Amino acid sequence: MLKNYGKIAISIIFISMFLLILGIKYVLGQDLVIMNLLAFAAFSIVIGVLAGAMLLYKLRKAFYIFAIGLLIGFFEMYRSFITGPEEFGDLAGILSLFIFTAFGFVIGLIVDAIYYLLRKNEQKD
Repeated sequence: MLKNYGKIAISIIFISMFLLILGIKYVLGQDLVIMNLLAFAAFSIVIGVLAGAMLLYKLRKAFYIFAIGLLIGFFEMYRSFITGPEEFGDLAGILSLFIFTAFGFVIGLIVDAIYYLLRKNEQKD
């Protein structure tokens, strides 16, 4: 899996772009403009690059936690779009995607750092 980090990063970019467009255009029913597509592309590229970098630097635990956070974020975004589109469901959905993705990234890095420090401590003894 570590040899295919580029393919996995590209796949994550396309999948997240597709899910964002699907959520905004079809689930929420909003028209997309160029600025939306640019923002979606930027977010998707950042997510893909982070995932690829985690695999490149062999942070597998961080990658899996990040991927779980991303999946939960997309699930919450769709849930917010479906349950409350007339209120602040659109804003809450996008924010929940960003928050869960960021939490997954940070928690994944913390878990991998703790694992690294524990292994380093065991090798000294």
